[in-house]
Amino acid sequence: MLDPCPRAPKELERRAHRFLTIRYVVAIAMWVLGNLLFISEVNAESPSETPPRVVKVGIYVSSPFVIAARERYEGMAIELWEAVSAKLNFRTDYVAYPTFQKLIDATQSGQVDAAVTNLTITRSRAELIAFTQPWYDGGLRIMVKADGSGGFTALLSGLLDAGHIHVYACLFAIILAATIAITLFDRKFDPDFPRRWREGTAESFFHVISIATVGRTTRKNLFGWLGRVWQAIWLLVGVGVIAYITSSITSVMTAVTLEREIHSFEDLQGRTVGVFTGSVAENFVNDLGISSRSYPNLTAAVEAANEGEVDAIIGDAPVLEHFAYTAPEENMIVVGKIFHPDKTGFAFPLNSDLTNPATLQILELIEDGTVERLRKRFFGNST
Repeated sequence: MLDPCPRAPKELERRAHRFLTIRYVVAIAMWVLGNLLFISEVNAESPSETPPRVVKVGIYVSSPFVIAARERYEGMAIELWEAVSAKLNFRTDYVAYPTFQKLIDATQSGQVDAAVTNLTITRSRAELIAFTQPWYDGGLRIMVKADGSGGFTALLSGLLDAGHIHVYACLFAIILAATIAITLFDRKFDPDFPRRWREGTAESFFHVISIATVGRTTRKNLFGWLGRVWQAIWLLVGVGVIAYITSSITSVMTAVTLEREIHSFEDLQGRTVGVFTGSVAENFVNDLGISSRSYPNLTAAVEAANEGEVDAIIGDAPVLEHFAYTAPEENMIVVGKIFHPDKTGFAFPLNSDLTNPATLQILELIEDGTVERLRKRFFGNST
């Protein structure tokens, strides 16, 4: 008996082959789709890097917080700001200002997005600009010239004020008169006296100055005991002159030194101090009625102190200490304890959207020890 469907096995084989082919295609399609979905999820979790935000930062050069180096700026404040900027994805453009006040004005008006230097936080400033969390504790100190004597000019001024210069002029006139009188006397009575006026006058002047300075004379005694008495009187006069000159100069030098010695804030009364324009020190001394002169920076203030324009300089303690240590040739020393303690922070225009993020980053850098490491690197272990 013949099979009614002799080709059925081949048909079944073809159908099975198509089924397997379709199954493979579907599997491959599912694999490709799964990979595409995975890649899209990864891309969604890791978006492309956003460009950094450009922030215009105003600075005031005040070593060691802000130091002008070759084609860039350094210092504790700069390094701390750049650490904050790295965390917030900022790109900084620095703009330098000549005084604290210019920097504050630029920040208040929005000319800059931030102010970076040793900017003290005060109530009056906080009404104009916004501050971050403080990152440095400081205060004011005093810097003076190390010698404290005031030099020859101060000595001459003291002698003049005390009336000694007038007495010295009178003594010099007496010396000249005595020189002329002795010259005329010896030319008449001493046969060995030089005959030429030039030599004779010089000889007499030498005898007078010898008596006035060392109390001795080598002149010949021409009149016996009367001559000895006369010479003794001259010796007493010379001793008196020397004693007067020595005591007057010593007393004036002592007075000048005591007058110019400054050891603490209490010694500033009646003196003129140098301050920085727009600084806390300027407002502080003005409120107390202390005479002051304002300078744009520390270099100008030190130059004024060297020229005698001011008796002392008042400024942020770490700034003065750093200058005295790094510039010994200027012969300046920092005296007294810190007074008027203050805190330093970065500043922004009021209502700036940068204040809160920068504050949070500063707090994080304080907590992880970065701020303390920066302080030690720039100021050592001193507190």
